[in-house]
Amino acid sequence: MNVIAINFAYIISASLFIFGLKMLSSPATARRGNFLSATGMLLAIIVTLANQGLDYKWIAAGVAIGTVIGLFAAYRVQMTSMPEMVALFNGFGGIASLLLAWGEYHQHPELTAFIAIVTFLSAFIGGITFSGSMIAFGKLSEIMPSKAIVFNGQHIINAIILLTAVASAAIFAINPADSYAIFLLIVVVALIFGVTSVIPIGGADMPVVISLLNSYSGLAACAAGFVISNNILIVAGALVGASGIILTNIMCKAMNRSLTNVLFSGFGATTQAAGTGPQGEVRPANAEDVYYILEAADSVAFVPGYGLAVAQAQHVVQELGELLEENGTEVSYAIHPVAGRMPGHMNVLLAEANVPYDQLVEMDDINPRMDSVDVCVVIGANDVVNPAALDEETSPIYGMPIIETHRAKTVIVLKRSMNPGFAGIQNALFFYPNTRMYFGDAKASIQALVAEFKGD
Repeated sequence: MNVIAINFAYIISASLFIFGLKMLSSPATARRGNFLSATGMLLAIIVTLANQGLDYKWIAAGVAIGTVIGLFAAYRVQMTSMPEMVALFNGFGGIASLLLAWGEYHQHPELTAFIAIVTFLSAFIGGITFSGSMIAFGKLSEIMPSKAIVFNGQHIINAIILLTAVASAAIFAINPADSYAIFLLIVVVALIFGVTSVIPIGGADMPVVISLLNSYSGLAACAAGFVISNNILIVAGALVGASGIILTNIMCKAMNRSLTNVLFSGFGATTQAAGTGPQGEVRPANAEDVYYILEAADSVAFVPGYGLAVAQAQHVVQELGELLEENGTEVSYAIHPVAGRMPGHMNVLLAEANVPYDQLVEMDDINPRMDSVDVCVVIGANDVVNPAALDEETSPIYGMPIIETHRAKTVIVLKRSMNPGFAGIQNALFFYPNTRMYFGDAKASIQALVAEFKGD
C-alpha cells in the first residue's frame, strides 16, 4: 500500500475513534460507540499489517492465542470481577508499550535524541502502568490487602526513584548506543515505581487509580507510536491518555479530592476500630415490611453499589423496577460517579440488565429532588451515601459529594451486615430515624420482594 492510502485509512480510523469516544459518554449510545472504536482499530491493524510485510504465521498465532484467552476471560468474568479485568487490560497495554520500545531499541540501538526520549517514556510509563496495574488487580481481587500500605520514608523513596529515572533518561538520551545497561535500569526502576506508587492508595480510591492507569497506558502507547513512527498509534494513545486524564479529574471531583491527595495521602491506611464511629438504634425490616412500604410509594429511587455486583442482583432489581412501574410508581436509578470499584461500574451492571437508559439519573440531578422521593432503596452502596461526608469534619470522606438518600422520606438499606464499606467507615445513615435495614443477600432479598409483588 502506498503512503497516501495508508494515511487516508489512518484518518478514517482516527475519526472512528473520536466519534466512538464521544458516543461512550452516554449509556444510550455506548455500545455503538464501542463498536465504532473497535471497527476503527480493526481497520488500523489491517492497514498496518498490510504495509509492514511481517511474518504472518507468528501474527496469526498471536491472534489465535489472544482471541481464545480474550473470549474465555470475557465469557467467564463475573461483573464483580470487571474492575480487576480492566486493571489487567491496563497492565497488558503498559507492558506491550514497554516491550515494543525495548525490542526497537535492541534491534536499532543507534537512536536520535528525540527517539531516545520517547523510547524512555514508552518503557518507563509502560513499566509503571504494568506493575501498578498488577497491584491494583491484587487489591481489587483481595489477593493482597485492599487498604493503603504506608511506611516511614515512603515519599522519600519515591522521590529517589524518580530522580534515578530522570538521571538515567538523561544519560540514555545523550548516548543511547552504549547505554543498554542504563535502559535495563530504567525498566527496573519503572516496575518498582509502579508498585511503590500504588500500594499507598486505599481501596476506596480504586476508581481513580483505574482511570489514571488507563491514561498511563494511553500515554505509553502514544510514546511507542513515536518510537516506530506509526501515526495511528500516536493518535490512539493520545486519545486514551487524554480521555483517561479527563475521567480521572471527574473521579477526583466526585470525591472532592485532588489527584495529589489521592496519590499521596494514604487514604484507607487506617480504618475505624470496631465499636467506634456513628452509633444508634437500628430499625430492621423483613420482606413483608419493605413490600408494604414500596407498594404505597409514588416514587422509588434505587441507589446501586458494589454489593449489587457481588450479589449479581441487577436482573432481579430490574424486574422489581418493572413491577413497581406496573403498580404506578415512578422508578429511577441514582448513579454516583465512583460507586463500585471502577468508573461506570454501575452503568455497566444496569445496562447488562436492560434497565432503560432514561431511568439512570446522575447524582447532581437526583439530589435537588431527593426530598420528594418517597423511598430510596440503597443496594450495597455505603460510602457514597454516607452523611458523614456532609457534616462530620473528622471523617476521612468529609467533603465528598454523596447521593443524599437521608433526605428521602424513607430509606431502605440492603446489606448483609452492619460491617463498614470498602473505605472502612461506619455509615451514619444506618441509624437515621427514616432508615430501615433489610439484612441479607441482596439478590435473595430482592427476589423475596418480587415474590411479594407477584403474590407468590
